[in-house]
Amino acid sequence: MRKLLNYFTTYEKIWYVSILTLAFIFAFLFPEEEANGVNGNIIMALYLADIVLNITCELLISKQSKWNFIVSLGVEAAEIAVCVVLAYRWTTLATTIFFWIPIDIISFINWDRHKDREQEELTEVRRLTGWQEFCVLAGIAVWTFVIGGFTAYLTEDVLISDFIQNRDVEILICYLDAFVSAASIANGVFIWLRYREQWIAWYAVAIFEIIINVLSGQYVLLILKLGYLTNTTYGYIKWTKYIKEHQLKESAAD
Repeated sequence: MRKLLNYFTTYEKIWYVSILTLAFIFAFLFPEEEANGVNGNIIMALYLADIVLNITCELLISKQSKWNFIVSLGVEAAEIAVCVVLAYRWTTLATTIFFWIPIDIISFINWDRHKDREQEELTEVRRLTGWQEFCVLAGIAVWTFVIGGFTAYLTEDVLISDFIQNRDVEILICYLDAFVSAASIANGVFIWLRYREQWIAWYAVAIFEIIINVLSGQYVLLILKLGYLTNTTYGYIKWTKYIKEHQLKESAAD
């Protein structure tokens, strides 16, 4: 236990405990009501499980630890349960099942093969080139309009869940959900390939999920997005520092 506690910095411990504390306070202040025949307490318990697992995963990613992918499998299970119970965000549900679960397993194996030569608990990371970034942005835009329009069409003139009572809001969430799924796929590929830009993709995911959570009245999940935004900044800085230091070492060796 002492070794585990020493693994995390003081800042990381404070960040983790702060997000957990705020999440439970918000859970008390903004309880969930029954939806689709499921008790509100069960829905809130799923939200809290999602938050605990997500912030643990995010912290491990910032520390370049391969074990984040094992925790991430728990994240996927919690998010699948939330989507099924609330009968919404079908694009995210499909992306989680068919993309995130396989990519977590593949990424764990890939990260294990690229350990830092000096610190084995770290994984070597790198950055994208300009043309790669352009291709990713174009792909996200196409996916958003095609998949968003498709899911909106499938639910045309029908409210498929009593969780969201407004049809216009449901259509908007279809497009926002499509964007989030596309950005999260980019994030997943970047993590698999150990690219620093996964943090930028995660910024986009967090911002658009904030909009979805506000539209859906999921205020407790806003605490998770606060955790995303702060840890994403922290992780981006740590990965950038690591890349620069190793580029200097390689230049000195040459």
